[in-house]
Amino acid sequence: MGLNSDSSVREIKGEKRPIVPQDDRAEIIASLEMVDYVLIFRETTPFKVILNLVPDVLVKGGDYTVDKIVGNRIVESAGGRVITVKQIPGRSTKNIIRKIVHRYNQL
Repeated sequence: MGLNSDSSVREIKGEKRPIVPQDDRAEIIASLEMVDYVLIFRETTPFKVILNLVPDVLVKGGDYTVDKIVGNRIVESAGGRVITVKQIPGRSTKNIIRKIVHRYNQL
């Protein structure tokens, strides 16, 4: 599994992110039974990782369409699958931050 480093998350999402440090995120993901290995990458996209590893399956959140997923052509041309997973409403980091700010800003 490829995971954005803290520095790449900051570059993409801004200086206040990530909320959870990369090592903690990697440990959570590594604990999933279907994950064999977690690779933390520093670039803003996993293109180099995908190009070098050519995974059998590439998974991205449902806010993307397959044609917009970085590395889709590499995976599909090697016979792999590119899959999007449905987002759970209200469970994004942005929504969790809003909820905490709203709840605790009133103290």
